[in-house]
This record gives sequence, C-alpha cells and structure tokens, in this order.
Amino acid sequence: MKKVPDSSLSPASGQVDDVPPNAANFPLPPDLESRREQMFPKLAPAEVTRLRRFGTVHTWQPGELLFEPNRPGTGMFVLLRGRILTTRKDGFGIEIPIIESGPGNFTGEVGQLSGRPPLAYGRALEVVEALVIDPPSLRAVVVAEAELGERIMRALILRRVGLIEIGGGGPLLIGSPDGAGMVRLQEFLSRNGHPYVVLNPALDNVAEDVMRLHQPRPNEVPLVVCPDGTVLKCPTERELARRLGLYIDLSADRVYDVAIVGAGPAGLAAAVYAASEGLSVLVLDTHAFGGQAGASARIENYLGFPTGISGQALAGRAYVQAQKFGAEMVVPVEVTALDCSGFPYALQLDCGVRVSAKTMIIATGAKYRRPAIPELEKYEGRGVYYWASPIEASLCGQEEVVLVGGGNSAGQAIVFLASHAAHVHHLIRGADLTKNMSKYLIDRIGALANVTLHTESEIVAIEGCEEGVSAVHWRHRPDGSMETKSTRRIFLFVGADPNTDWLANCGVKLNDKGFVCTGFDLSLDEYAGSANSKKGRQPLQLETSIPGVFAIGDARANSTKRVAAAVGEGAAVVAEVHAWLASHEAMPVDHGA
Repeated sequence: MKKVPDSSLSPASGQVDDVPPNAANFPLPPDLESRREQMFPKLAPAEVTRLRRFGTVHTWQPGELLFEPNRPGTGMFVLLRGRILTTRKDGFGIEIPIIESGPGNFTGEVGQLSGRPPLAYGRALEVVEALVIDPPSLRAVVVAEAELGERIMRALILRRVGLIEIGGGGPLLIGSPDGAGMVRLQEFLSRNGHPYVVLNPALDNVAEDVMRLHQPRPNEVPLVVCPDGTVLKCPTERELARRLGLYIDLSADRVYDVAIVGAGPAGLAAAVYAASEGLSVLVLDTHAFGGQAGASARIENYLGFPTGISGQALAGRAYVQAQKFGAEMVVPVEVTALDCSGFPYALQLDCGVRVSAKTMIIATGAKYRRPAIPELEKYEGRGVYYWASPIEASLCGQEEVVLVGGGNSAGQAIVFLASHAAHVHHLIRGADLTKNMSKYLIDRIGALANVTLHTESEIVAIEGCEEGVSAVHWRHRPDGSMETKSTRRIFLFVGADPNTDWLANCGVKLNDKGFVCTGFDLSLDEYAGSANSKKGRQPLQLETSIPGVFAIGDARANSTKRVAAAVGEGAAVVAEVHAWLASHEAMPVDHGA
C-alpha cells in the first residue's frame, strides 16, 4: 500500500486549506438543499436538557479534533458552547467544508448508531463544550425520546444520503467504468450505502496522473485512493471494508441470543424484531445487506409503497432500523460451517473466528443460477451480469442488451433497463410470460417499444475477448434456428439455487433440491434425534431438524419466494426464538464450544 501526497495541512494543525468565510452556507446537492433544516436542525435548550442524561460533557481547545475518520466512532456530539467546523476529505487529502455548527447543533450520521468510523472531521474553531452521546446511548435516545429521536434519526439518515451523493468521506475508484473490478467495488460500496467517487483516467487529468504515478498492472485496476491517502490496487471487498472501517472484529467469547446468517429481507426483518424486543443479535452476510432483493431496480407490489421502491432503498431502511435497535451487522464475512454439536451453537467464519449463539436463524436465501453456457465465468462482470442496478444501467446507454429470464426479477430489470438501453432483447425458454411473471409487469413490458420478446429461445454461446462480451448466439428451440446479436451486455435472471452448501454435516436436514426443511416437513424422529430436543415435542413451524436452529426466506423449503413473504417469516421467527429460549433458559452454556 502506498499513499497519495496530502495536499492539505495536517488535521492536527487545526487548519483547513481554503475554508470559505461562510462555511455554514456551503451548498448541498440540489435535491437536499430544500431539506437543509432537517439535515442540520438546531435543538431547543429544553431538548438539550433532555439529552443530558444520555451523555457526558467534554471540552476541546481551538484547533483540536472532536472526531475524525479511520478511528472508531464515539457517537453524537451535542454542542453546548463554541463552534466547530465539519469537513470531509476528498480522495486526494483536500479538506472541504460541510457545515459550521454552534450551540444546539449536533454532529454525526447513521454510522454513529453502531460506532462505525466517522466519514468527516470535526474541528473546534474556538473553545468548545459538547455533550458526547456514545453509540449505545444514541440508540437509547432515538428509542426513548420518540419525537426528538425521530428528528435526530432523520438528520442522521439525510446526512449519509448527502455524503453518498457527493462522495464525501469515501474513496476514489480510478479506472475504466466498465472494468470488472470497478463494477465489483462499486456494487459493494453502493449496496452497503457507503459514499465513493469514480474517476476515469481517460477523461480526468488528475486520475491519469495517479495512474501514471502508481503504474498498476492490468490486474491491479482499479486503483482505490482511500480518504487517508492510502492507495489500494484492485482490493477485495474485505480488504476495502477493513481499510474503510466497515468491518468490525468479532469476539469468540461472547454468546449472542440469536445469530442470523444472511442480511436479505428475511434476515433484516428478523434482526429488527429480535433486537427491538431486547435480544442480542448478530447479523452476518457475505457481500451486502439486502440480498438479491437489494439489487432490484423497483419493487412495485410491496405493501405500503404504491409508487414502488427500489430494493436497495427498502433494504437500506431496514438496515438502519436494525442498527437503531442495537443489532450488530457484519459485512462482508462468509459463514463456512455451522456446529450444532454443543450448546451454544457455533458459526465458523472464513476469517478464522468462531462466534456463538443460543439460537441460529438461516436466512441465506438463494444464489444466482448459472446456465450451461461455455466460458460463462470468463465474462462475469465484463459483460455478463446477474442483476441490474444503476451501475450496470449506466453502462448500457444507447446500447442493445440481452436479458434472459421470465420471473418477476427479470421483469423489474427489463422495465428499468429499457429506460437506459437503446433496445432490450428478452429471451425466455417458455411460450409466454404468464407462468412466472406478475401481470402488472407483463403489461408494462408489453407497452415498451424498445423491448423485443424472443420466446422458446436460449443462449448457446457468447463471443468476446479480454475486454469483455462482443456478441451472443441464441437458438430458437422448436426449429433449432440460430440468431446472433452484437452486444456488450448480457443480463441473466434464470432462477436461483438455495445457498445452503455451508450447512453440510451439521445435522440440518435439506430436501432433495438443497432447501432447508422446517416444521411439518420434518418427521418427529428427524427432529427428536437432536440432543437439544425435548421428547415428544413437534418442531415449530420455522424450526429445522436441529432445535433452536430456524430457517426463513428463500432458503427454506416450501417458502413463498416473495419479498413480503420473506419479511413476514423474519417477523414470525422471532416469536419462535423467544419460545425456544424460554423453554431452554436453564441449559448450561459451554463457553469452550
């Protein structure tokens, strides 16, 4: 790792380059300017008094830092006396003012709910006295002080939204926008709600200079310039998360009430309800919160959102809500095995750590199915995609693209891509769309002039080179006729397989397709064989063959593969977790398990 020379003065010096004289009026993105008062509200003296029981008072001298990135978050600062200047650094170390704050103002954004490192610097402009409310106490504030907590939560969320829109506090990604590594890292950061900026060295002179300075090999692109100046060459998601402070270390000594594997709609719902009811909750996910639903461009049939909502927006709200109630969220980390041989149960993680919990919830959903197309993996991320987010859509401007799939996810993607691409060629194996797609999507697609449906067709070959896809060949199944289309983008929505390989040899029963059996899918003998089962008791509806281990969402056999159903199961399983914990509260905990 190397560092880009810092062109600003050191934060410790108490100075900022080129600070405008009226930093309090520093412009916001246009869509947030009208909400400035909600983003930066001023609390009344009586409201500050109500907050005093949640924090402690500290004092800083002029030029001292109250908070800064790359250090654990200390929570929210409520200013009692003096003024501070909040700034962000761009990827080249230059500090840019965000807001000047005085008595009655408070600092922070949603990351402070869980103690994540701040995305900004806060420096005292004069002697400052502030009430410091640490993350657990901040979560207590937003729950205990309903009206005041709502105002604070709204401000924290809007500030994160603003930072995302301007890339504040995030890294610079330097490279070709359609490179596989670039798309991968953009997906990771955007799906996890973290700000970033993309610079194309072919169009930006500064980015070109950075590329010339570090001279990366082709497999070392993109370069990632972190806010502290560190340069990473095509890092993994885990490496980037650690550098940005997104990844938190886990303790092998702690025993949680419930560990949830998977942060899709089902896992997030379970986290919100379990944490809100006082259980200690750990949520683990391999890539990002939201699961497959998080990549949906727009969900229009989810209850309560008549104009629709993107999967990422829905998941982002649930993610913040879970943190509000104290759930610990760890992304990215992969669970490699479940150990049910003792109590508490244990999860083996790919980082070498074992974490323990009294109950487990399997919410790992499904993984994208790869059709049998020669050399398919060679083009993944370089023209072949399994979802259609704004990142992929931005690459399709005025291009013809090919999309395969006949379910709702495919339909949502078509509607979204059609507003970006010149033409969408839609391939399905069946004779029509009515079997697997909702009528509202069929009607919407039928009204799109730049979408052509190719029925009873399947891709048989992909052409391309090191740069990516150049053409696709498909066959019309009834007569065997072939068609070739020049294209650089192929989107595959051909179904999914259960993401349950990590459950091998742990005793959790799977059906012949790999889905987790629960409740009535289990015989009494299959359930009673566990050492932790009570003789004669039937498994609960969402309980697996291992008592105290539950399964919800798409990974569960016979579940309804819908977002709303997954959320419902996430809520319902918490009642079963409570019931199991209550009936097993006397079980001895083996901390050496």
